Amino acid sequence: MTGAESLIRTLIASGVEVCFANPGTTEMQFVAALDKVEGMRCVLGLAETVVTGCADGYARMAEKPAMTLVHCGPGFANGIANVHNARRAHTPMINIVGDQASYHRSLDPPLTADTEGLARAVSHWVRTSGSAKQIASDAAAAVQAARTPPGQIATLIVPADVAWSEGSGPAMPLPVTPRPQVASDVLRTVAQVLRLGEPAMLFLNGQALSEAGLAAAHRIANATGAKLRAATHVPRMARGRGRVPVDRVPYVVDTALRALAGLKHVILVGAKPLVGFFAYPGKPSLMAPQDCATHVLARPDQDAVAALEELADEIRAPRVMQVEEAGPKPRIASGPFESEAFGVTLAALLPENAIVADDSVTSGRAVFSAMFNAAPHDWIQSTGGAIGHGFPCATGAAVACPGRKVICLQADGAGMYTLQALWTQAREKLDVVNVVFANRVYKILYGELRTAGATPGRASDTFFDIGRPDLDWVGLAKAMGMEAVRVESLESFADTFRAACGRRGPFLIEFLIHKWNESFD
Repeated sequence: MTGAESLIRTLIASGVEVCFANPGTTEMQFVAALDKVEGMRCVLGLAETVVTGCADGYARMAEKPAMTLVHCGPGFANGIANVHNARRAHTPMINIVGDQASYHRSLDPPLTADTEGLARAVSHWVRTSGSAKQIASDAAAAVQAARTPPGQIATLIVPADVAWSEGSGPAMPLPVTPRPQVASDVLRTVAQVLRLGEPAMLFLNGQALSEAGLAAAHRIANATGAKLRAATHVPRMARGRGRVPVDRVPYVVDTALRALAGLKHVILVGAKPLVGFFAYPGKPSLMAPQDCATHVLARPDQDAVAALEELADEIRAPRVMQVEEAGPKPRIASGPFESEAFGVTLAALLPENAIVADDSVTSGRAVFSAMFNAAPHDWIQSTGGAIGHGFPCATGAAVACPGRKVICLQADGAGMYTLQALWTQAREKLDVVNVVFANRVYKILYGELRTAGATPGRASDTFFDIGRPDLDWVGLAKAMGMEAVRVESLESFADTFRAACGRRGPFLIEFLIHKWNESFD
């Protein structure tokens, strides 16, 4: 049994069921092993950033890691953007990187790179297998590392001769560390803070955004008057009718400062401190008021749901709380694209138990809060700020949850980073409806330019405008093997989206936005 087959059998024994791959010469032994071994679904991505984005979306919904298989250091480098997003989302991910044979590497062939250095930039655990006898135990350790709370990136680099040499056979799975519990004294301290009656907010992320976590946070908020807010970009959140309607902290600094003004206490639950995405001249980096105290109820690796439930019991909050409706009623709006009107329309049409993968950037900024009263669904989005996440994340989510409709909300500029994922959706016949917001501009950059105190001019118009020529998303989708339609009004969108959701398989709707220069807030 080769080292490659030993690795594949170990991963399968450890519960890894899907391999997202873009292999090359140094991975041929793994491909041969996958030909021989049953139990691993193989999914091809036509770019490494698609491969890693698919693994991210899969793991968020399956709640277990997938395997990626990429080619040498440059191949891994191509996928780093979505590994970065996965790392910020605490996604469990196992990257297998085929590399130069150990005796060949010293001759400096063309694909030689600092593969370990590249991996360490975005991984929590990195190892290069030194022998075929070691590779199975390395694979078991990689799975264990990836599944360590709250979820980690594990990258295993395998020289080609290690993969083709005689291995030891599969290794036994290693135990997974459970989430640590929050100490009783921490619970009591936070309870005392809430009993002060001063303006307070629970800042929720990660596990706290599950349906159970939100329900416990709702008990606390109703008993104490504390506000609830989610992170600006959520890794996964339970939303829709019957779920607690928690809004995100706004992305725009001035809007966030207004939303959080007056707070005296911020309590972190699976979240890091409230830091803005970027620094701006004359604006603070921290979004909470200067005189606001920050308290930690649960770190990202701890059991945030149990902590919230125990805190609710500590303050004697009622166990059953009615969830009040918030936000606009779902309805079919009319006229040209407008973000909130699109949101209430999507809310009216969203299938039960759907998954929404959001990489819509500015066009979708008001969609989130307009969908509190949609059918129950999960919301996932890029948490690391690297655009081009939506298409592959939706693809991976559809592989993980074949019985659920996946809706991808994708900005056109960001979508060009990973449009190859549409081909994977078509090939795998995945049940994804992709909605591309075609404003033909990097609109977010105009807002950032103004926030930095500058005025758009010749160079910015050149760099931010993605027209001349206009992208043809219908044509691009069809070239990838996917049916597609262009719409220019909310009425047409509603008709097309309803029809797309009434059938299985991938579909793309290009929503043409003529007036892209609406206010940035």
